[in-house]
Amino acid sequence: MINKNDLNDYFISGIKHKKNLKIGVEHEKFVLDKESFLPRSYDENNGIKEILEKLSSLGWTPGYDDNQKTIVSLSKDKESITLEPGGQIELSGAPLDNIHETCEETTNHLRELKKLGEEFNFILLGMGVEPNLMLDDFPWMPKQRYKIMKEYMTRVGTLGQHMMKRTCTNQVNIDYSSEQDMVNKLRIMLNLEAIATAIFSNSPFDQGSVSQYKSLRSHFWHHTDSDRTGLLPFVFEKNFNFEQYTDYALNVPMYFIKRENKYIDMTNYKFKDYFEGKVKNIKHEVTLKDWEDHLTTLFPQARLKQYIEIRSMDACNWDLICSQPAFWVGILYDDEISDKVNEITEGWTNEDRYYLNQRVPEKGLQTKFKEKKLIYFAQEFYELSKKGLKNRNRLSKNGEFDESIHMKELESNLEKGFSPSDSLIDKFKNSWNQSINCLLYTSPSPRDS
Repeated sequence: MINKNDLNDYFISGIKHKKNLKIGVEHEKFVLDKESFLPRSYDENNGIKEILEKLSSLGWTPGYDDNQKTIVSLSKDKESITLEPGGQIELSGAPLDNIHETCEETTNHLRELKKLGEEFNFILLGMGVEPNLMLDDFPWMPKQRYKIMKEYMTRVGTLGQHMMKRTCTNQVNIDYSSEQDMVNKLRIMLNLEAIATAIFSNSPFDQGSVSQYKSLRSHFWHHTDSDRTGLLPFVFEKNFNFEQYTDYALNVPMYFIKRENKYIDMTNYKFKDYFEGKVKNIKHEVTLKDWEDHLTTLFPQARLKQYIEIRSMDACNWDLICSQPAFWVGILYDDEISDKVNEITEGWTNEDRYYLNQRVPEKGLQTKFKEKKLIYFAQEFYELSKKGLKNRNRLSKNGEFDESIHMKELESNLEKGFSPSDSLIDKFKNSWNQSINCLLYTSPSPRDS
């Protein structure tokens, strides 16, 4: 029988030596038919199942949702490919030493999928929200957990199913070297999450037209499930620690527990109820795997596992995927820069963070904050991140470039005062003659060089 100390120890066991801090990148993309631009269903000819089976023949090990009938994931070394509710494909990258390695990993993955796209007649689209389709245009993938989540989303919020099927995100995983280091990094992430949302906003369209949002994906998240999303204001309390995060997680409603190959619906209970033996119709003993699974169903803007995951950014195209981890690593993995960020954000309140979180999805870099437009802060934090990457001095294989090379596209955007959404809106209104198809026909692919 596990106790509360075991739950806390789960986070403690994530502590790494400062010299061994790694970087993980997760990125999602839509898989759309090259001719109809509709998402592929699971069982159709050249559908998601056949794509995953093809990947399994290329060295990936398949994972199943049930008794080796329904392939839903793949693994190779420390990488994994998983299937999102509407057929989006996600790569969860390996823990790597530097941005050069994460970018190489990303490029290899996208090239592999691009090659499959030529065989299976699909394109990849890296955006926060698919720009042209309605909710019912997306099929449901046959994963037991999604059946539970799908039904639960009708009881909480209003846009949870839209979040599940119509959105893609890119996430960055950051290690911590102590409890205090975790606290510092989590606070920085939550202070800057809205600024990162604005910088990388890439979902301005809804059903073929410009929406009122720069990040429609973020808007969906605001109306998904208030019990498990948001900004975690308690993180900024004086004595915040692992135990406080444990207490938070204990009081969030569950989705499921998994026994053998079956998912058991637990949506009527908080994890605390289950942990304390108050769920009378469940005879299973609580395990650390239950706790680990539960932590994956919490969706704050930044969340704690055995690393810290920043979750606020829209999915982007190839050129910017590498900029996203680079931005965060430059800020979080150099003490001088982290201290400078803390100096700038000192005095920011929960009200400030909430204001930014709510306004940025609509206004993006044009959001007014502290009598300035947010682009001012975006440029300031970009310059700090760039300096942090130069301080790290992690060079490419040929010794020619430090990690800041991977923010070249981001630098170009910020010099113009543009996010990806701003650029897309400009093209839509001008050179594209208000046609989303122009975006889909010119969907960026991974570089060949």
